[in-house]
Amino acid sequence: MGLTEPMILESSRTSPAEEAMEIVERKGLGHPDTICDAVMEAVAVQLAQAYLKTCGRVLHFNADKGMLVAGQVACRFGGGSVLAPMRLVMGDRATFEWKNKHIPVREIAEQTAYKWFKRHLPRIKPLKDLECQFELKPASEELRSVAERPREAVANDTSATVGYAPLTPTERLVLQIERFLNGRSFKKEFPDTGEDVKVLAVRRGNDLAVTVAMPFLAPLIRRESEYFKRKALAAGALEDFVRRKGGIGLSPHVFLNVLDQRGTGEAGTYLTLLGTSAEAGDSGEVGRGNRVCGIISLRRPASAEAAPGKNPVAHVGKIYNVLAQVLAEDIHKKVPGLLDVTVWITSQIGQPISSPQSVVVEVIPRRGMKLEAVRPQIQREVQLAFTHMPSFCKALIRGLYSVC
Repeated sequence: MGLTEPMILESSRTSPAEEAMEIVERKGLGHPDTICDAVMEAVAVQLAQAYLKTCGRVLHFNADKGMLVAGQVACRFGGGSVLAPMRLVMGDRATFEWKNKHIPVREIAEQTAYKWFKRHLPRIKPLKDLECQFELKPASEELRSVAERPREAVANDTSATVGYAPLTPTERLVLQIERFLNGRSFKKEFPDTGEDVKVLAVRRGNDLAVTVAMPFLAPLIRRESEYFKRKALAAGALEDFVRRKGGIGLSPHVFLNVLDQRGTGEAGTYLTLLGTSAEAGDSGEVGRGNRVCGIISLRRPASAEAAPGKNPVAHVGKIYNVLAQVLAEDIHKKVPGLLDVTVWITSQIGQPISSPQSVVVEVIPRRGMKLEAVRPQIQREVQLAFTHMPSFCKALIRGLYSVC
């Protein structure tokens, strides 16, 4: 079965950047959902590489059923203590033995998780503030056989995925805000802020409301008055950044930690001991975080598939999710005259990865441009993407594409 000729459509929609409203969200580095996505993706990368090194191929596994169960802390101005650790549940299926070769799946998963926290959220101490609950189990024989067939890799699921490009100015701004607040420069100036940053932007015409939640670290904030002083300074830096990056024509209004209430002590401030609400306030789960493009844009199409943690050579829920995004970006970049590109890819279980069930490319051309003039170029980009599927999967094995 070869590559089905892509369906190329001219959209009747308005370009997303020109629509009357947008709603865009990003869950930052320390958000419980993003932690789950990022950690389980790191586990998937390490497992894939271990299989490749030990067995010469990536065997069947999926590590995309992760949950971060919130802990408990006593948090006060000037400090606090951990009463119960967070618990990271790592689940789904894996291959533990192949042709008398043992793969230390548990050790790989746990060590990878603890290493991720040490690198990205170093205030969280493994075994003290965080425990791992290992729930990866052996897979069914039928699904294991998918990865062990000698011929070309085939899809281990029937999935539907989507990607789009370019990001609108609002979407880009939301992404930039979170990266700014969790960036090295901001954290150097505001070391008393945590990484659990959440950004929500609502654009109505040119009016843009940006609501940000960002915790402050209780050990570094000694009293309520100091909290509100530091918050005002952080809000000023944020507002300055949004004004500089907001784009021509937008009128941004920025809100930071709007639940705060003066005069009520710790109850009226957003304080955390470790920098994430997962320490006590909020649990997380794989698939509830950002899409492959890094944001959650509510007026855009979205796949129900979660790319993080899935098998990089067999699970189309990962491969096609990332590919749809990359292909949309490539088409927009390389084919002139397109305001917006959306790519849908569907699979049928058991069919070769390089032969999707369908590929649909929907474009919004600039005024006066005829779709027929660029149709052959779009078709070539789609053909090239699937021709290079083996090298694309190798890049996924190495973790070269961000999925959250």
